[in-house]
Amino acid sequence: MSDQGPRSAIEIAMERLRQKDAKEGVEHRPRTDKQKAAIAEIHSIYDAKLAQAEVMHSSAVAGVFDPALRAEIEQTHQRERERLNGERDKKIERVRREE
Repeated sequence: MSDQGPRSAIEIAMERLRQKDAKEGVEHRPRTDKQKAAIAEIHSIYDAKLAQAEVMHSSAVAGVFDPALRAEIEQTHQRERERLNGERDKKIERVRREE
């Protein structure tokens, strides 16, 4: 038995992922302070943009009673959220790739 004691399922899964990454040659590089600050700034900006989109959506839906128009507004809102999330993720990935 191990001297470490019982481990959670998450700890076991994380260890397996680390072993898999090591076998595949994936290198783990810790984030620099500059990268952490840039990522935090990106999250902050896009959280604000998503909140603004949510407020705009709520006000747009508030006075609409036609189901077809409500569905169209909802689809537009979902596309906007997906677009903003995609932009955010791309920017974060660029920061992570910086050396």
